[in-house]
Amino acid sequence: MKKVLIIEDEMALINNLTFALSDEFEVLSATTGAEGLRKARKEKPDLVLLDIMLPDKSGIEILQELKKDEATNDIKVVVMTNLGDKETISKILQAGGKDYLVKADWSIDDIAKKIKKILK
Repeated sequence: MKKVLIIEDEMALINNLTFALSDEFEVLSATTGAEGLRKARKEKPDLVLLDIMLPDKSGIEILQELKKDEATNDIKVVVMTNLGDKETISKILQAGGKDYLVKADWSIDDIAKKIKKILK
């Protein structure tokens, strides 16, 4: 079974995404960047769903760390953000993000469909 790691500090969003994805994937979660990096290295998920605004590190920093580490650089990363500006999106894609979602524009079901499509 493929694994999805959600790195997000909003528990309600983690719970809703876990519910939407757990029928097809093993879903792991972390609420800080440091915890997310540890879990990514240990669990080797197929995809990381990464919030850009975390309490300890920015999602961009985490994405950069994942991509420069040989153990995690092949993990697909989809970044979730409330920041839809071109500069943020450019940073996400330059750092190696597979895709990005502006949270306000996506329902939980749509996010789940996107992840399922990426991992097929």
